[in-house]
Amino acid sequence: MLRSFFAKEEGQGLVEYALILVLIAIVVIGVLTFLGGQVSQVFSNITSGLDT
Repeated sequence: MLRSFFAKEEGQGLVEYALILVLIAIVVIGVLTFLGGQVSQVFSNITSGLDT
């Protein structure tokens, strides 16, 4: 009975998906922080190109 209590895996998938989403969010934030100025410059160039 004690062994079956610790063998339950219900809800484990949800935790794994949450950890994956957190990891993806950290990577995206890091990339945007590192390349933030360049991304802003690209959008500024697109905006100025559309205005003409």
